Amino acid sequence: MTETRPPVPPFTLETAQKKVQAAEDAWNTRDPERVALAYTEDSQWRNRAEFFSGRDRIREFLKRKWAKELDYRLKKELWSFTENRISVRFEYEWHDDAGFWYRSYGNEQWEFAENGLMRRREASINDLPIKESERKFRWERKAAE
Repeated sequence: MTETRPPVPPFTLETAQKKVQAAEDAWNTRDPERVALAYTEDSQWRNRAEFFSGRDRIREFLKRKWAKELDYRLKKELWSFTENRISVRFEYEWHDDAGFWYRSYGNEQWEFAENGLMRRREASINDLPIKESERKFRWERKAAE
């Protein structure tokens, strides 16, 4: 293993919180290439009812996800941790191409390799239709945009 993604296991409360924040920050870029680099080449995933493995499949999945889930904004929270595992709860908001808004709630279980890359991700997610006025998470837009 030549790649390293600090913090690495074994996790402490501080390093587990840093790992969760790093994941939140990366996913909020909506950049499949960047996000995929946090996972081992053979990472095992379950996302809702989809099961797949490997960085190439992760990239494909994320491209599809963010093509559908527009203006995606995510918040993750540490739930628990052990030496090489972290559990998080999360919620994110997005809209579809018809303009309907959703808040998605879920839980993830993560298992990490010694180099700090995630080798396993299990995600359970439920979607709740919301009105745009009910949104909690909003992007800060620059004046030039």
